[in-house]
Amino acid sequence: MVLSDKHSGRRWLSSGPAMVLWLLVMLLPLSGWGVDAQTLPLERIKLPPGFEISIFASGVKNARSLTLSPNGTVFVGSRSAGNVYAVVDRNGDGKADEVITLARGLNSPNGVAFQDGALYVAEISRVLRFDDIERRLTSSSQPVVVTDQFPKDGHHGWKFISFGPDGMLYVPVGAPCNICQRDPDRYAVIMRLRPDGTRLETFARGIRNTVGFDWHPKTKELWFTDNGRDWLGDDSPADELNRAPQPGMHFGFPYCHGGSIADPEFGSKRQCSEFAAPVQNLGPHVAALGMRFYTGTMFPETYRQQIFIAEHGSWNRTTPSGYRVTLVRLDNDRAVSYEPFAEGWLHEGRAWGRPVDVLVMPDGSLLVSDDRADVIYRITYKG
Repeated sequence: MVLSDKHSGRRWLSSGPAMVLWLLVMLLPLSGWGVDAQTLPLERIKLPPGFEISIFASGVKNARSLTLSPNGTVFVGSRSAGNVYAVVDRNGDGKADEVITLARGLNSPNGVAFQDGALYVAEISRVLRFDDIERRLTSSSQPVVVTDQFPKDGHHGWKFISFGPDGMLYVPVGAPCNICQRDPDRYAVIMRLRPDGTRLETFARGIRNTVGFDWHPKTKELWFTDNGRDWLGDDSPADELNRAPQPGMHFGFPYCHGGSIADPEFGSKRQCSEFAAPVQNLGPHVAALGMRFYTGTMFPETYRQQIFIAEHGSWNRTTPSGYRVTLVRLDNDRAVSYEPFAEGWLHEGRAWGRPVDVLVMPDGSLLVSDDRADVIYRITYKG
C-alpha cells in the first residue's frame, strides 16, 4: 500500500507489488478515452485568442520526439511502439498526406535528429544513422551504428537528441533510478559527439532526466528541461528549465533539486550553492519534456524567441498536473513568466492526450506530438 508522512511530505511504497498496484490504481482514471483522431475533443483545448489547433497527422502510434528535414519531412520517434516514422505533407496544406513507418522493433527509439541528408535515431544504448533517408522513405534500408557506447539501463534510458550549432550531436543519459549516486561521467549527463560517432564527451552533469533541449537562436546557448525526482510529496520538487552557456556545468542531481531543496539522502554531501540553479522552476511532477524556442513569424511578435514546453503530465501526484503546453517568457537570459499556452488534454482528472514534443515549422505553425492519442497537432495563429 501507499504510505505517507504528512509532516515531511515524503511518500514511499512498502513493496514492489504494492507499487505496481498503486500505479494501476493511479493510471486507470487517466486512461485514454478510446476515441479516434476524428473524434478527439479538440474543442476542449484552450488557447490564447487568435490561435487554433487542428490535427496535422493521425495514426502515428506512440508519437514522441520530432525533427524536420530541409525538404519539410517531419520525422517522429516513439518509445513503447519501437517505430520511427516519416510524416509527409506534399501540398503544404498543414495536413499530412502520408505517415510512413521507416523502422520497427527498435529499443525505445525516442530521439530523432536530421543532418546532411541522414536521419539519426537514438535507442537506449546506441545511436543509428539512416543515410540518404528521403530517397528511401518507401523502401527498407539498413542503418549504420554510429555508436553503441551508452548504458543499457532502461530507467530514464530513452533519449532526445539534437545537433547543436557546433555540429555535434547532443545525447543525454538519464539517471538509472529515481534517486541514486552513480558514475557522474556515465549517468545524469548530457553528452555530445561528432556525427561519425567519435569524440564522445560529457557536456553537462547533474541532470536527472532531460528529454528536451534547444539552443537560443541568438546566443546559441543550450537550454533544457529536467524532470524532478519522485516521492518528496505532491508539490516538491519542481521540474526545471535550465541554461548551460558553457560546458562543464553541474545542475545538482542527486544532491539538490529545484536550486534550493537538499535531497534527504544525498543533500548532506554537497551544498545547493555549488550548482547551477534553474532559470525557471516548472510545475512539480508535470514531466516537462520537449521544448523549443519560437523562431517563426506566424505568431505575434511577443512570442518570438520565447520558449514552448510540452508537459507530458504527472503519474505520481494525487491531483494530476501537466498535460499541456506551457510558455516561458524571457528577458534576455532571465525568465519573467511561466504560463499555460495550450491546455485541456486533462479533463475532470482524466487525460485523453499527453503532449511530448513541440516543433516550429517553416510557416511558423507549432507542431505538438501526443503519444497517447497517437497524433500530431498543428497550432496556428489566425489573428
